[in-house]
Amino acid sequence: FFSGIEGYKCDANDVLSIKLVHSEEDVIGKEGVFHPMMSHQVFGESETIFGYKGLNIQLYYHAGSLLTYLNMEYHEQIPRSYGIKPDPVIPKIVEQIPQGFISNRDEFISKLEKEDSFTPMGNKIHSYFHDDTEYEIYEADIFTPRLKEYHERLQTFILWYIDAASFIDIDDEKWHFFLLFEKKKSIAPIYNIVGYMTVYHYYSYPDKFRPRISQTLILPPFQRKGHCVQLLHAVNKHYISNPDAVDITVEDPSEDFVRCRDFVDCQNCLKLNSFSKDKLLTDYSDDMRKDALEKFKITKSQARRVYEILRLRVTDISNNAMYHQYRLCVKKRLNLPFQKQARDMEKLRAVLSSEEYNSAMVGQSNEERIQRLDEAYKLLEAEYFKVIDRLD
Repeated sequence: FFSGIEGYKCDANDVLSIKLVHSEEDVIGKEGVFHPMMSHQVFGESETIFGYKGLNIQLYYHAGSLLTYLNMEYHEQIPRSYGIKPDPVIPKIVEQIPQGFISNRDEFISKLEKEDSFTPMGNKIHSYFHDDTEYEIYEADIFTPRLKEYHERLQTFILWYIDAASFIDIDDEKWHFFLLFEKKKSIAPIYNIVGYMTVYHYYSYPDKFRPRISQTLILPPFQRKGHCVQLLHAVNKHYISNPDAVDITVEDPSEDFVRCRDFVDCQNCLKLNSFSKDKLLTDYSDDMRKDALEKFKITKSQARRVYEILRLRVTDISNNAMYHQYRLCVKKRLNLPFQKQARDMEKLRAVLSSEEYNSAMVGQSNEERIQRLDEAYKLLEAEYFKVIDRLD
C-alpha cells in the first residue's frame, strides 16, 4: 500500500515549468523552460506535491507584459479507492498570483501578438549592450502609470527564487522600482523583462533619506551574464547624484548579491586616491571611510569590507610577513564581537552564582574562540578571493 502511494509523490520544483514566451512556438516547444529554486513558500516545507503521476504545471508569462498562463496536466491521479485526496495544486498558486491569468492555452496564444506591443514604464536611467543586444533600465514609483499592475505580476517570481520572500505594500510611496529590460530589434522594439530591484526610502533626520535595497532578482534565463552588476551600478549612480540620499544600504542580502555589491563597490573605490596600493597596505583610514561615503554613498561597514578585499588583492600571500599582517588586520576586526562578549560575561560574573556562570561559559574557552575566529577568517577570505578573481 505504502509503496504504491510513494509513486504519487513528486518534487514541486521539478514539475513546475516556468517560461517567458512571445509566440505559439514558444508555448508549445520544449526550449526555454526553467524551474523554481524553491517552492516551500507555496507547497510547504517538504516541497512535494502528492496525488499525481506525470504531473506538469505550466506557469507561462508573456516575456514583456507578463500576461500569465497557468495550467496543469498529469498522466494519472491517485484512485479514490486509496481513500486519500490529491493535493490542490492550482488553488495554491492562484493564492499567490494576481487575478487576470488565463487557464485556456488557445486563448493565451491568441493574445500574445497584441502583448508584443508592450513598452516599459517609468524613466529610462541607463542602457548598455551585451552580446550585441541592448538593455535598458527604468526607474519608477507607485505613481508611475501601469507600474502597480505590472509589479503585481513581476513579484510573483520571488516566491520561487528568494527565501523568506514577502510581497511589498504597493501603496507605500516610499517604494521605488528599477526595471531591467532586454530590447529586441524589430519594426517596433520588443521588450523582455530581465530583472528588477526594489528600493525603500527611509527617513533620515532632518531632511534626507536612506535608500535601502530590498529585493533584487535577475530571472534565470538572464543570470550569470553581468546584468545584476549593471543594475546595481545604475541604481548606485541614480542615488549618488541625489544630494538628499545619505548612503545606500541593503536589506538581508543573499550571498550572490553580497558578491555583486562587493564587486561594484570595489570597482568604484579603485578610482579613489585613498584606496591606492600604497595606502591599502597600511591600516584602514578615516579618509577611506569619508571618500567612500562622499563619492559613492558607501556605508561605514561596507567601506571597511571593500578595504579588506582590495588590501588582500595587493597583498603578496607568498610573503609570510606581509600575509601575516593582513590576517591580523582582518582578525582584529572579526574579534571585536568576541571581545564585547567577554566584557559582558565579566559583568555577569557579579550577578550569577558560580554554577550559573560556569554553565554560561560553556563553549567560551580561549581555544574555542580562536578556532571560531580562524574558521570565520577562512570563510571570509574565500569570499574575498571570488571578488578579486572577478576584478582581475
